[in-house]
Amino acid sequence: MENILLSIGIALAVGLIMSRIVKRLKLPAVTGYLVGGILIGPYCLGRLGVDGIGFTNMDEVHNIKVLSEIALGFIAFSIGNEFRISQLRKNGKTSLISGIVQALVATLVVDIGLYLLHLVLGERLPISAVITLGAIAAATAPAATLMVIHQYEAKGKLTDILMPVVAIDDAVGLIIFAISFGIAKVIASGTYNLAAILLEPILEIVISIVIGAIAGTLLTLSEKHFKSRGKRMSVVVTSVILAVAISMMEFQIGGLTVTISSLLLCMMLGTTFCNESEFEFSNNLMGRTDRWATPFVILFFVISGAELELSVFTNITIVIIGMAFIITRSIGKYLGAYFSAKAMKCDKNVIKYLGITLLPQAGVALGMCIKAQEELGETGNLIKNIVLFAVLIYELVGPYLTKQCLIKAGDITLNEEN
Repeated sequence: MENILLSIGIALAVGLIMSRIVKRLKLPAVTGYLVGGILIGPYCLGRLGVDGIGFTNMDEVHNIKVLSEIALGFIAFSIGNEFRISQLRKNGKTSLISGIVQALVATLVVDIGLYLLHLVLGERLPISAVITLGAIAAATAPAATLMVIHQYEAKGKLTDILMPVVAIDDAVGLIIFAISFGIAKVIASGTYNLAAILLEPILEIVISIVIGAIAGTLLTLSEKHFKSRGKRMSVVVTSVILAVAISMMEFQIGGLTVTISSLLLCMMLGTTFCNESEFEFSNNLMGRTDRWATPFVILFFVISGAELELSVFTNITIVIIGMAFIITRSIGKYLGAYFSAKAMKCDKNVIKYLGITLLPQAGVALGMCIKAQEELGETGNLIKNIVLFAVLIYELVGPYLTKQCLIKAGDITLNEEN
């Protein structure tokens, strides 16, 4: 227990210190948290093997992983605030189309690019890996994007479109991944289950949304029985933690393995609560929840940094495929967002910058590659290492690019930076 508490304390302290350092470099705080995690991770200071300096092995990181899951729950709950019906009437159609198109285009461009690389590398990059990586390319990192928006209090046309697109993107990404991964398993093993390929992702999304909506209604009703600010906050915290706990379960329906998405469940929890409560009340409580959850969010990014395996840089094949993945995914995200936003006649800054703000990639993508690792053997290990390489680059560069795009779009003004 002492070691766990020590790990939490070190992670928070390093995250806070690094956020001050990167501020002087005019970088977002999230970059500092990630770098701090890398520094105290098993591949840097942790190698010294001294308690109190860093994580000496991955087991120590995983011991506090549950706090990272809770943080992601609060982040998703906060994203739900972006799906107020009044807001969706203005941007709902644009967000939906942009979210779907850019995810599909990113998958297509990565599939084409990596297939061409497969023709050169042969079985060092199997077709099953190409298809799986194409699907993983669709996912973005809502946590990093939200952190930048909150830190700099971004407001404007680009921000209004960005958050719903990020949320929709991950829902679409789950479907693309489930279908593509099913095809990859068929290629790798020669056997297939068509029902599982088609139905499991649909069930995951539907069940997650339904449970989230029910939980959101219960939260709204529960809040009416408490008057003090502290107890109302406690009801929200309890609801999010219970939602995260439920999302860790999986069960069988007619031979299908059904999982629950923490991201979608908690997002729907927040969406339902915001739309069923009075605006001033829900908006105020959402703001206080964000501030209360800040230590968890810091831990989320520090832990994410500590989990990144720097050893991937020593394998030239991983570096080559990883760079190809980063380049093709970036092109796909940008082109998909650019043309969909242009077709919807969005503001010129949305057309120009939306694709770049969708580049960060982390938790959702890592979850996908872990599933691939479990079921595809050596090919799965290859996929995991390529994604780890890409996430390391994207998470360090992505938040900065998001910040710069929001500044250029006028959503962050220079006197608002902090």
